[in-house]
Amino acid sequence: MFVTVNGARLFVDVEGAGLVPDGPKMRQKPTVIVVHGGPGADHSVGKPFFSQLSDIAQVVYYDHRGNGRSDAGTSSEWTLAQWGDDLRGLCNALGIEKPIVIGTSFGGFVTLSYATRHPGHAGKLVLISTAARVDFAAIYAAFERLGGKEIRAIAESYWENPTPEGRQLYRERCVPLYQRNASADTDWLQRILWNDATALHFNGPRGEHGRMDFREDLRRIPCPVLLMAGEDDPITPPDFSAAIAARLSHKQLSYHLFQDCGHGVTPDKPEEALALLRAFIEKH
Repeated sequence: MFVTVNGARLFVDVEGAGLVPDGPKMRQKPTVIVVHGGPGADHSVGKPFFSQLSDIAQVVYYDHRGNGRSDAGTSSEWTLAQWGDDLRGLCNALGIEKPIVIGTSFGGFVTLSYATRHPGHAGKLVLISTAARVDFAAIYAAFERLGGKEIRAIAESYWENPTPEGRQLYRERCVPLYQRNASADTDWLQRILWNDATALHFNGPRGEHGRMDFREDLRRIPCPVLLMAGEDDPITPPDFSAAIAARLSHKQLSYHLFQDCGHGVTPDKPEEALALLRAFIEKH
């Protein structure tokens, strides 16, 4: 379905009822909003993994403007401020209060924009394999460690000067290093409805990807935060998550660094990640 948010039609999909029968009354389940990575991808990257939460929560997926099935808009709208405000606007349009927002990778950037621009709106945050500030030199070093000098050169060439040709080569040669589990499902790459123009606009040190810096604003976030990272993540190395952890209070933060784990956590450590998510959602 489509929902109009801040002048754009955003594609939305929902799994699980919000109100469920519980004996003689109806019980309200919490709402989880899955904020997809990219940019230029769509919500399908979160399926079917996060759908496993639909027994304890209503799970809402959506495509950012300029991504997937949502309105493309113009490149001037492809900003973290707009995407963060769209997340808040989506909650307003659907009547969602105190959502549990799960942001992975670029989706984590959007989640941090939303949470720092609208502090107190979220009930809880989950940040997976993401960053408040990106250090591209650390990314190139991580790719070299995992794939050698040729892979580093491909990654560095794309990020320093994003082009359609460089993006395709990066997708073919570098993205497979995002996962450490050789048996993990890779069909998600084929399911994505790509909008490469959004990625080319946003990515790289000269794009907003390289300019963003939420580190000082993290102190404005009052709600509980679950932070997960993989030690072998080349695109958001674990130091990026450590920088987030350092700026949140110990009382609100639960931080888990997974060994032998790449980007996204859920493909490499699905059972452990799901258990942490379920416990975090159900904790009062």
